Amino acid sequence: MQTRLVVPSEEGKDPASTFRTNQRPLSLKFMQIFLMFLVVGLCFSIIGLYTTKFNAVRNIMPIAPSIINVCMEDVSDIKSWIKPPTNLLHNMNDTELFWRASFVPRIKKYPFKRVPKIAFMFLTKGPLPLAPLWEKFFKGHEGLYSIYVHPHPAYNGKFSPSSVFYRRQIPSQPAEWGEMSMCEAERRLLANALLDVSNEWFILLSESCIPLHNFSIVYYYISKSRYSFMESYDDPGPYGRGRYNGNMEPEVTLSQWRKGSQWFEINRRLAVDIIEDTSYYPKFRDFCKPGCYVDEHYFPTMLTIHFSRLLANRTLTWTDWSRGGAHPATYGGADISEEFFRKITASSQCYYNKQVTSFCYLFARKFAPSALGPLLELSLSAFGF
Repeated sequence: MQTRLVVPSEEGKDPASTFRTNQRPLSLKFMQIFLMFLVVGLCFSIIGLYTTKFNAVRNIMPIAPSIINVCMEDVSDIKSWIKPPTNLLHNMNDTELFWRASFVPRIKKYPFKRVPKIAFMFLTKGPLPLAPLWEKFFKGHEGLYSIYVHPHPAYNGKFSPSSVFYRRQIPSQPAEWGEMSMCEAERRLLANALLDVSNEWFILLSESCIPLHNFSIVYYYISKSRYSFMESYDDPGPYGRGRYNGNMEPEVTLSQWRKGSQWFEINRRLAVDIIEDTSYYPKFRDFCKPGCYVDEHYFPTMLTIHFSRLLANRTLTWTDWSRGGAHPATYGGADISEEFFRKITASSQCYYNKQVTSFCYLFARKFAPSALGPLLELSLSAFGF
């Protein structure tokens, strides 16, 4: 007889109902496991999302600190502020250049050993035919001068690396005689020279200018002067007040109108005043048209209005107007002699620091290229270099 295995059921319960009751815990356990996996999956998703963001930020962060470090290095290292530009051919336009050049420290005492320099600014049409004479003038005085050349933009000077004029050309624009573009070129020269914090004095010269004394005398004369050499005077005649336009009022009145030589020497304070001007510039641009010769009036008038007490009211550049006409006399090789220069340096009287002197000129113009040979031969005996 076959024995049957009987699984006893709970007392008082139907085996079928017991089977149905056992299905619920299984379903509940399945739901719990499913929810657990769902929660775990959600957690991994969130962790993965934040990990991705973190990696992205981490990839970006090395760039940000490098920028900050560069800025901090620029600010914290004084050399970055006082080092003159290594390349004068920058990409700034005039508006950007003037804004940058107008930065002025409010604390007057420099936190480093500053050797004040003279900025020699050459406003030229193109070549510098008298460059060899200037080379002799500058030789041995490195660190006491800077050179800036503003030629026609189509001209690219070819100087050897050993020349003091090598890579001293600044970004330029055409400058027309007697027009505002001439003053704009002068402002451009000043602004570029102001980028070197060591430049304290600024001299405007042309390609036909020559030095009448050696560098040491020129440096001493300029550095010891209490005044800047901007010629400014009231000319009541047709070539002075006769050029005035009433539309310049109220910024410039007839009594304030001045005239002076284009060729000047000014200090850093006045140079900043010229390049930051926005009040007088539009008046002279719009109402001192050709026939007015704006380069003879703009700077002398503006600086006389603002800083008359700081001006010597004379120029340091000798020019011969005795022959008449719109342009001064030009001298060639046949005119060069020691006697010629002796007359220039001893035939005038002027004031230097309120004292009368016959030592009035440091430079002279106009000299033709043909004068170079004789000038080099006489440079030691006539000029001292």
